[in-house]
Amino acid sequence: MASQRNLLAGLILMLVCFTANNSFSANLKLGIMNVQKIIVECDAGKAAKGRFDIKMKELQSTFKGEEEALKALQAEIKKKSSAWSEEKKGEKVRQFQKNGRELQAKTEDARLELKKLQDQELEPILKALEDIVNQYGKDNSYTAIMDGRNGVVYFDPSIDISDIIVKKLNGALAKK
Repeated sequence: MASQRNLLAGLILMLVCFTANNSFSANLKLGIMNVQKIIVECDAGKAAKGRFDIKMKELQSTFKGEEEALKALQAEIKKKSSAWSEEKKGEKVRQFQKNGRELQAKTEDARLELKKLQDQELEPILKALEDIVNQYGKDNSYTAIMDGRNGVVYFDPSIDISDIIVKKLNGALAKK
């Protein structure tokens, strides 16, 4: 799927280049940026990652005790099941299964909570990034600015504007 998208983007770019007249192609100016790098390296991205990591560690520590209790119950069942009556053994197995399902549900809830937090943290950064890239493209007469990770198979590193965009994004987000 990704290779088809890359191929399609390359074909479209080639078509634009070949069909453009000489004066247009002489003025063609492309910029490549790495959105992932920009988000990871900008100040707001670093702060968001810090908040995300804190929340993830908090949730992991919450589940650690429950996971250990579940493992202890499983070990108890293995060790003592031969000495227990069928009724007691069945009761412990049902308790183990119930606790396992509850832990699984809590883990899924935590995963969804982390996804929501990630989306909340990234939304203002991505909005500001879009504005910065649009303005930078207009101010510097770019024909197109593309994400180097999505759709571009090869590019000369000299047209990578990621570091410039990180600086501009830091400046724009610092004002807010």
